[in-house]
Amino acid sequence: MYRIFLSWRFLRQRRTNLIGVFGIFLAVGALILILSIMTGFLEETRKSARGSLSDIILGVTPYSRNGLPRDPAPILAEIRRDERVAGAAAHLAWMCLLTRDDEWSLGVLTDSQRSQYAGIKLTGIDVADERGAAEFIESLERVDKQGERVVDVKNPFAPPPEYDADIGRPRDRIIVGERVMRAHSLARGDRVTLMTAVPDPRSDTGWSARKREFVVAGTFRSGENEIDLQRVYVDRTQVARFLAGVNEDQALPKDAIEYSEVLVKLADYERDARAVVADLSLRLTQARLIDEYCSIVTWEEFRGPLLGAIENERVLMGIMLSLILVVAGFTIFAILSMMVTEKRRDIGILTALGATPRGVLALFLWIGFWDALIGALAGALVGTWLAIEIDPIEFWLSETFGIQIFNREVYIFDSIPSVVTPIAVALIVLGAFVCTLLFAALPAWRAANLDPVEALRNE
Repeated sequence: MYRIFLSWRFLRQRRTNLIGVFGIFLAVGALILILSIMTGFLEETRKSARGSLSDIILGVTPYSRNGLPRDPAPILAEIRRDERVAGAAAHLAWMCLLTRDDEWSLGVLTDSQRSQYAGIKLTGIDVADERGAAEFIESLERVDKQGERVVDVKNPFAPPPEYDADIGRPRDRIIVGERVMRAHSLARGDRVTLMTAVPDPRSDTGWSARKREFVVAGTFRSGENEIDLQRVYVDRTQVARFLAGVNEDQALPKDAIEYSEVLVKLADYERDARAVVADLSLRLTQARLIDEYCSIVTWEEFRGPLLGAIENERVLMGIMLSLILVVAGFTIFAILSMMVTEKRRDIGILTALGATPRGVLALFLWIGFWDALIGALAGALVGTWLAIEIDPIEFWLSETFGIQIFNREVYIFDSIPSVVTPIAVALIVLGAFVCTLLFAALPAWRAANLDPVEALRNE
């Protein structure tokens, strides 16, 4: 019992111990805050790596299909037969160049300030398929009240009231991301031009150019700046007509591209992903709905190299940040070493009164324990609070000091991401205790091995 009493008394009487407590507090708090933010960054980067990819991606090479159905309905029906599948949707995606109707196309490509906004991913989607368009509908509803919302979320490609289609073309409508809207100074009802090239065996060069005007029907907000800057949505049938080079009043050619990928969502991705990939590949091949030119992979396999780099970064980050605790441990070591030197006479008295070397060892380890307990718990509470409230804190600091701490235009997300996991907090607190006791062990061992006679002679 005397060990606990004396250790607390030594801790209170010697104010330099507060330095050790503050060091552990700072280390634990900073480690939780930084680790939470970095984990948030990595999680957001992982989400960005996934982007709009569904659980399983069936990629189709449109011009390499040997007698396969052009209509996605058969393949969608076969996929939806699987009870493990929650939904499936066919998209028609194509890379294009986007310009304003009053811009000269070549000028956009040669202007270094504007060419970065020219490349765009044109995505054809079926809004009538509610399961397949659920995320798209959410991105339409996410636009704030000041944004250029679509007129009707249930019919997003309806003509906007700001544009009179009777005046002339175009009649096709397009929905662009918020950042595309700002980059090109667009408003609902404006006209944009999309340009691309498609393979054409009848052409001397093997390619044919496509160019068409679209009316901006509104905007969407995915919450990821990169997607909002690099993607536009059009009705899938209109995309097929655009790539085929036919107008709305003309029939689609038999060889027209009607879809380029099928996105599959599973009821339980972690449990069924690999099994569903294998089963769908076998069933769709046997039904002659896909061939060797098609690929069916999970989104993690699709982004394998990038996800591997993210995981390596997570491990390296944890190792580097753990060095903060080592620095705090050195502080405890220095303070206890000084205390052992200054308390030599007290140690001799304790030994003379019957204290065993083990008791003296435990006395100084208890001092390290109190340092770790107070510092680690306080650091865990403050660090967790800062990690949870980091976004409003950053806004307050930026407004107070007039300095933009977090530039939301630079990153792929518009808020500071922070993920606080209880297991990580517990491991950091446990690490603080272990590190403190390890660094306190050497001074405690020196105190336990002092010669009582020499200790009593100490002045």
